[in-house]
Amino acid sequence: MDKVMYSGAQILLKSLQQEGVEEVFGYPGGVVLPLYDALYLQDDIKHYLVRHEQAAIHAAEGYARVSGKAGVAIVTSGPGACNTITGLANAYYDGTPLILITGQVNSKLIGQDAFQEADIVGITRSCCKHNYLVKDVRDLARVIKEAFYIATTGKKGPVVVDIPVDVFNAKCNFVYPKNVELVGYNPTYKGHPLQIQRALKTLFEAKRPVIISGGGVVASNASRELKELATRLSIPVVHTLMGAGTYPDNLETSLGMMGMHGSYCANLTVANSDCIFAIGTRFSDRITGCLKRFARDAQVIHIDIDPCSISKNVKASIPIVGDIHYVLTEMLKYLEKSGHKINEEQKNKWFNEIQEWKNKSVITEKKSEKLSALTVLKTIHEYTKNDEPIVSTEVGQHQMWTAQNFKFNEPRKLITSGGLGTMGFGFPAAMGAAVAKKGSYILNIAGDGSIQMNIQELMTCVDYKFKVINCIINNGYLGMVRQWQEKIYDKHYSQTKISSPDFVKLAQSYGALGLRVEKEEDIIPALQQAIEYDGPVMIDFVCENCEMVYPWVLAGKPIDNVLLSGEDLK
Repeated sequence: MDKVMYSGAQILLKSLQQEGVEEVFGYPGGVVLPLYDALYLQDDIKHYLVRHEQAAIHAAEGYARVSGKAGVAIVTSGPGACNTITGLANAYYDGTPLILITGQVNSKLIGQDAFQEADIVGITRSCCKHNYLVKDVRDLARVIKEAFYIATTGKKGPVVVDIPVDVFNAKCNFVYPKNVELVGYNPTYKGHPLQIQRALKTLFEAKRPVIISGGGVVASNASRELKELATRLSIPVVHTLMGAGTYPDNLETSLGMMGMHGSYCANLTVANSDCIFAIGTRFSDRITGCLKRFARDAQVIHIDIDPCSISKNVKASIPIVGDIHYVLTEMLKYLEKSGHKINEEQKNKWFNEIQEWKNKSVITEKKSEKLSALTVLKTIHEYTKNDEPIVSTEVGQHQMWTAQNFKFNEPRKLITSGGLGTMGFGFPAAMGAAVAKKGSYILNIAGDGSIQMNIQELMTCVDYKFKVINCIINNGYLGMVRQWQEKIYDKHYSQTKISSPDFVKLAQSYGALGLRVEKEEDIIPALQQAIEYDGPVMIDFVCENCEMVYPWVLAGKPIDNVLLSGEDLK
């Protein structure tokens, strides 16, 4: 046993080192000053100072999404901790592993409405996987060990560790636990072998099977197994927004994203299938549309490590609780032994039907001589695709256009907010990605509304020379909300026309590079200049005001009721 006495702040840092943490994001305040003093006196953990606590947790999310490791954020008590709630909920919905360290007032003052006191354990109970209030410094190392274990196992997610200032200052020996034993928490990793064999038999017998690949495939690092299984069974694959890149978009059997703004082909394939193999998706309303009419003729095989996600929204005919990597590996082993042969005639018939749906295309609406957002995004993708950059997005029309038009052949290349739909997520998440992927440039696709949610982080990017290129689709509106108002609310554009600063001058005032593009022929020169620049960039693409995102399935409609143009609504 280490006989040296360490402060709680030192014990926290030593515990983080034991978990392999090298970078953290944060913002200091009164009750975390002992921790920041300990950070000052060491060189093993790099701290990145953000300009807002929400940005700290989004940056930790971006770091986790790209690296596959748990991200770490540190904030002070009261308002500092409260500013992280949106990020916590975002990480909770999307299954992102992270540890949030929050400072707390002195233990003796808890419950007395002390200055900058907030019941962060109570506040975060519904939007994190687990939380702790550490009352004894002797518990701190164990709590950190448990926090990382909970965050990174089972369905991954955020864990909050609330530490009073007196615990940071208290001293004890440092002993880091080797193992974790938590009563009542024992995730199932091995799927039931009989269910796995039954699922495989059902897939062979299906005439019109389809695979839905979700974010769980990314979390379990199972993309290679998914590709092998889909190839050997000759089954087409669609993906959710969070499943982008889990199955290579450059393969003929990849049908793209399904759901509200998914491809016509993906939606029609799912709607007409007789067997859905759902892998790591929770069947949110954004991909099912009208639940009563969702794939009514299909048997559903559903793999998920979270038993609560199975049959929650869509009833599973064959539920398999387990880690996707393990389950797919076992399926491939059974496939090798089974001797089953694919019915080539039936598969060709199914793929011929799918090809007809592939031929359906969106009818674009060009309303003025301004830049088309679609043209901008397609050009960005074509120009940068050989670099295979990590792409982050904010939330809105630009997010859906990016998901539709960028091709991702690997997981962890698209970082976006899925379940919560958080405006302001993309820019700080791109900073986290830049830390995880040092030396690479990160594209952040943003709207002129969402970029202003965390625009102050441009200073963080300048300070650390993060190579984040913000591509702002500037259409003068909160575009997705305006789209709904135009087609569903009789063009009552209530509070959706938004003013923006001069993004070029704003970038320059922060010490970043600012560029404006108003003509199609200037898109590539601006991108080239941005990529060559050593630091953050803002490119203001001045675009058509009222462009629409199609395909579009209206909320509550079945997913095969796909609008391909504005004419479909008339």
